[in-house]
Amino acid sequence: MRVLGLMSGTSADGIDAALVDWPDDSAARPFELIGYRETPHESALQAEIHRLAAGDLPAGRILEEQVRLDRVLGDAFADAVEHFVASTGVALEEIDAIASHGQTIAHHPEHGGTLQIGCPATIAERLRRPVVADFRRRDAAMGGEGAPLAPFFHHAVFADSSEARGVLNLGGIANLTWLPAGCDASERAREVMAFDVGPANSLVDGVVSLATDGRERFDRDGQRARAGNIIEAWRAELAADPYLDRAPPKSTGRERYGIAEARSWLARAAEAGVSTEDLIATLVIGSVDAIARSWRELSERAPENPAGRLLVGGGGALNPFVMEALAESMPGVHIEPMDVAGVPADAAEAMAFSLLGRNALLGLPNQLPQCTGVDRAAVLGVVHGAEWLRRR
Repeated sequence: MRVLGLMSGTSADGIDAALVDWPDDSAARPFELIGYRETPHESALQAEIHRLAAGDLPAGRILEEQVRLDRVLGDAFADAVEHFVASTGVALEEIDAIASHGQTIAHHPEHGGTLQIGCPATIAERLRRPVVADFRRRDAAMGGEGAPLAPFFHHAVFADSSEARGVLNLGGIANLTWLPAGCDASERAREVMAFDVGPANSLVDGVVSLATDGRERFDRDGQRARAGNIIEAWRAELAADPYLDRAPPKSTGRERYGIAEARSWLARAAEAGVSTEDLIATLVIGSVDAIARSWRELSERAPENPAGRLLVGGGGALNPFVMEALAESMPGVHIEPMDVAGVPADAAEAMAFSLLGRNALLGLPNQLPQCTGVDRAAVLGVVHGAEWLRRR
């Protein structure tokens, strides 16, 4: 089954599209990545998404802006599919279905809810293809965190019978999945652990954007961080973040580590006479410290077979400063991009939702209950445009 996965993460810098040919049953292997493409968002649209997610709008405009952006992003997702088709030569009719994660603008598991926009009905109507969307809400209704969901994919494609592995996604938020050796056997899937560690790129991207009035959206190649010095007192403050002490399952997002928090850090730096470069270096090392801490805690669960390989994806995997900092903080761990395991780092999240969409269409569970905090696996996702499904 050929399912095109669409993903726009917490960085809101663009839409990733990955078309994967999956087996027509419950197996995930062998799979074929047919094509992948990223469609960047205009900087103005990214800023609008961040403002809405941060509630950085007059109270009377928030609902109107939510409705407007829901439709704007629905069209943007449909445009991304059309760009994918045009660039890869894959005919739209060859795509069995589209699986869209949408754009998260609010994630509050403490209130039993999470909200993604990017109208899936608009995507289906524009393209005349069935669209699976709204993956997170049922998990939240079951009492779960609604996240992370990508570990289902990590387990399906990366788990190994003889080697313990970790999978780290460095998007706006850092997500870590721990795959003990042998968990590829279905009866041992419950041993997989995964959770949101804390911020990865979200605070740094916010600081860069604010400091440059939007001319730059991220720290390219880690140049600013490399030019900075770590403020040890602030590093200690980051390490004392109460979120880091919460036991998994846990998840977070821009409501905690978004543009409002970035603005607060930038104001503190200006008041203290701390350069933007020093602030960025400190924020990066703070996120790396949290990842290293989580890795140690996970590895201690199986001291007889500690995980020694960490597969890294997301935008942070392309940042040399971040990767070097990870290597320094995790000695003895073999750190490498997901690409070496057959999954392009940039395509991983879109591929994950492609698999979740495939399972939803087959009526198969597509979550790891222990990772989101629910008592059973369920089928997540709602189908829009079911009349366009191919009958098998």
